[in-house]
Amino acid sequence: MSNALNIEQPLVGVGVMVMRDGEVLLHKRKNAHGEGEHASPGGHLEHGEAFAACAQREVAEECGIEIANVRFHFLSNIDIWKPRHYVHIGLLADWRAGEPQVLEPEKCEGWDWYSLDALPEPLFYATLQQMHAFRDGVNYVDLPIR
Repeated sequence: MSNALNIEQPLVGVGVMVMRDGEVLLHKRKNAHGEGEHASPGGHLEHGEAFAACAQREVAEECGIEIANVRFHFLSNIDIWKPRHYVHIGLLADWRAGEPQVLEPEKCEGWDWYSLDALPEPLFYATLQQMHAFRDGVNYVDLPIR
């Protein structure tokens, strides 16, 4: 299977809001859209993969921690990174074990736990939506009507 992204059809992204003791895990992105912005772990859903399995895989690959209690958080339709168009599935998970490590240094400047009242800026667009969903209970964001 090729790692090339087909930007002629929507991609499915999965973002995982990992919580530990009232704090959320974020990293600073690099070498991708949203470079320099803080984001939750996540990535592309693979063909035939369950959402929770994708969340567990991405979190393990990116920062080496274990998560539990993976559950639905929100759904979003994002086209701000044109020509890429994403259907973004936001999930919530609880930290289970391990300390975050930079396992993909080409994509990440570092991991840290942040209070929801003191988030770093700027936030990656999907992570901004994630925080909005968490605080305000919004679980569906569609594209504006054009």
